[in-house]
Amino acid sequence: MRTLTLIRHAKSSWKDPELDDFLRPLNKRGKRDLPLMVERLVTAGLQPDLCLTSAANRALTTAQYTCAHLENQPPLAEIPELYESCKETLLNVLQQQSDQYHYIMMFGHNPGLQQLGEYITGERFEKFPTCAVMHIHLSITCWSELAAGCGTLNWLDYPKLHLPYLGAP
Repeated sequence: MRTLTLIRHAKSSWKDPELDDFLRPLNKRGKRDLPLMVERLVTAGLQPDLCLTSAANRALTTAQYTCAHLENQPPLAEIPELYESCKETLLNVLQQQSDQYHYIMMFGHNPGLQQLGEYITGERFEKFPTCAVMHIHLSITCWSELAAGCGTLNWLDYPKLHLPYLGAP
């Protein structure tokens, strides 16, 4: 049995139109939402063996903050291929991971992450917004077995589900 958590980066800023997409930082909402979602991960007791992230600033910032606040502070690997990648690339990266890792947390971008989650679980999700978390139980014994329909969605969470709690208008 393996476990996979997919996390879309927190909301990023489009304030500077000249800034390269890869370098965009988190915006005010992203900085507000991220600690609240990480608190939910900590409360859920999530302790991945390994975290993989896109090297894009917004994903890397989300991953670094998350890993620093998880109880076990798992290792974090920057994977350049995760930036703007399709589900096939994400799947390939996961299939190549060492079987010493039973639980992997992956940080990245849409539409790839959502499509990967849908492929693995066989479910369709109306949305997978920024800072969304998809927690999946996998019926596989090694990462190379990762395939369509091998996972069951345990839960899906994102900040807008908690707007009254966040104090948003």
